[in-house]
Amino acid sequence: MSDIVNKNENLELELEDNTILSNLFGINDRNLSLIEQINQVKIQYRGNKIKISGNKKSIFETKKTILNLFKEAQNGAEIDEDRIRDNKSLISMNIKSDKQMDLFIQTKKRKIIPRTEIQNKYLQLLNTKNITFAIGPAGTGKTYLAVAKAVSALQDGKVNKIILSRPAVEAGEKLGFLPGDLKEKVDPFLRPIYDALYSMLPYEQVEKKLLNNTIEIAPIAFMRGRTLEDCFIILDEAQNTTKTQMKMFLTRLGKNSQMVVVGDITQIDLVSEKDSGLKDALKKLNKVDDIGFIELSEKDVVRHDLVKKIINAYEKNKS
Repeated sequence: MSDIVNKNENLELELEDNTILSNLFGINDRNLSLIEQINQVKIQYRGNKIKISGNKKSIFETKKTILNLFKEAQNGAEIDEDRIRDNKSLISMNIKSDKQMDLFIQTKKRKIIPRTEIQNKYLQLLNTKNITFAIGPAGTGKTYLAVAKAVSALQDGKVNKIILSRPAVEAGEKLGFLPGDLKEKVDPFLRPIYDALYSMLPYEQVEKKLLNNTIEIAPIAFMRGRTLEDCFIILDEAQNTTKTQMKMFLTRLGKNSQMVVVGDITQIDLVSEKDSGLKDALKKLNKVDDIGFIELSEKDVVRHDLVKKIINAYEKNKS
């Protein structure tokens, strides 16, 4: 491989192996277009010669990204959006290799790497705290990373069970008035968690673990009276818990267990925001040892780039 930088902030890069370029570039050059968008550069190529145009920092970050992805493609990896964004994250955080980073999560299907500095700090808390509170808008990875950590802990034998919970009341609907058994009633409200599980474990494994109760789905009301040992427990949509529910939930923590409490304090569905158990806990527990707090923002959104703009627009125009 060779490269040349000229005075016009262009870099020319030559790749040796033509046979893997279709994987690297993607269908209809989709991967190259994404790299251009992420790094704000222009990429042109002819054969195995690539020309990158942009500012100096972006050019060299793009070069690193392409070379990293080229090496992964040579090793048989399929180059897709997740892999491209993961590489960008490693470069942005000045990490030479994901092997040098103690902050990634390995699941059956993939290795999950934080994509922002705040997500990186979030994983540090997940690695060191018994209870972690993650606050932020939709799309910031707060639930996804918690589920990834839970799956990893279960795979490694650090816990025997994953418990996924949430308040049973959503926009005024109570479970007792919904049709079906408990799982059928709660399932629609837990789709984001299911989506995360299926992205980390084969479908049949998720279904088996749900059947044998290795992964348990339960409304927060079903936590009362239990002591949860050897478990990884996630409370989602925590902004809609009451103060009593939050206290009850947190005091279920047993030996060799870990809790993650996830919520968005801008999306409280309770009659009064003052009743939110999440807001109350943030005030009362912020000085308690072994409890970590992290706040994510629109800068940490890992969905479509437009989602960041939407969240930012709403934040600027709060009524």
